[in-house]
Amino acid sequence: MKSSLIAGVVAVATTAGAASADITIAHIYGKTGPYEAYAKQSHVGLEMGIEYATQGTMEVNGEKIVIIEKDTQLKPDIGKALLEEAYGDDEVDLAVGPVSSGVALAMLPVAEEYEKILIVEPAVADSITGANWNRYIFRTSRNSSQDAVANAIALGGADVQIATLAQDYAFGRDGVSAFREALATSGANIAHEEYVPTDTTDFTAAAERIFTAMKDLDGEKKLFIIWAGGGNPMTKINAMDPGRYGIEIATGGNILAALKAYKELPGMEGATYYYYELPQNPVNDWLVEEHFKRFDSPPDFFTAGGMAAGIAVVEALRKAGSTDTEELITAMEGMSWETPKGTMTFRAEDHQAMQTMYHFRTEIQDGKDYGVPVLVRELGIDDLPVPVRN
Repeated sequence: MKSSLIAGVVAVATTAGAASADITIAHIYGKTGPYEAYAKQSHVGLEMGIEYATQGTMEVNGEKIVIIEKDTQLKPDIGKALLEEAYGDDEVDLAVGPVSSGVALAMLPVAEEYEKILIVEPAVADSITGANWNRYIFRTSRNSSQDAVANAIALGGADVQIATLAQDYAFGRDGVSAFREALATSGANIAHEEYVPTDTTDFTAAAERIFTAMKDLDGEKKLFIIWAGGGNPMTKINAMDPGRYGIEIATGGNILAALKAYKELPGMEGATYYYYELPQNPVNDWLVEEHFKRFDSPPDFFTAGGMAAGIAVVEALRKAGSTDTEELITAMEGMSWETPKGTMTFRAEDHQAMQTMYHFRTEIQDGKDYGVPVLVRELGIDDLPVPVRN
């Protein structure tokens, strides 16, 4: 794949008036609301993934790929209705999205009702490919267990005491549950769990409860934060000086804007899904080069995920040779394809994409206004014993 493809070819059609011969994909995602940055990255990545996989033709099996965009506004009922509209009225061949785990959970039964594929990207909650899963669901994004297992490898150890702070909905609770399970054989102990509303901006009371639970414990003490969107709990809790109780803050990876808070915590460790300098492979090289060329900035966390989904769409359609749902399911179960993170594989049992994660340590670097996650260790698929939960 040459990097000379011009930006214009990424302008995939976004109108509902697709010709009947076109392959039509609905991208149903939270374009407005607190996850707007995630959504924008995901859509750019999806378009670039289709471009890359089709070598700029935007066609597969001789048919043009058309994307219809729909905004969930991060509301489960709207996401559900939009997916029904996409499958029913728009007669799309498959759908991709959404951003929010809560919205995703509302959408899953619709895919089963209409017997159409939904590729979940970037929603994370384990229950999407766990208790609430059905055979029409595939997920290219990582799940809570992949985050948890990777972070347990990065943070766990004998005599380590960990408190958690998470948002009180599927993403946060599934994340803590998976993290607790992943830590079970590491020698570490979860000493306290704290859940707060998703729109919390004042973390004083929650932090004080955590400090009270942790201050008299022996051993290495960490506060692990699982958070999405605004609020910035890390900076606000760090300002309360948890170090006076011997507590270190830890967290997983995040988008570049959120990494600004990491600059206050050099040496902090965790595990991340993606940072553009970590993967070394031709797909990521193309993504980084083209993204800088087009947007004068590096690709971000969810850009890589969107690209993985876009490439998966093309590879599945190519492998199946049609848009028939049953033929797509047969093609996708066990399918491996190349992404900005290297090879991903849809696990046959739950259609979760098995993928690499990255153990990082935060470093301060000249010219960057955020804490840079530098690689400690690449965690390959074989390093991550991610359970099947359905």
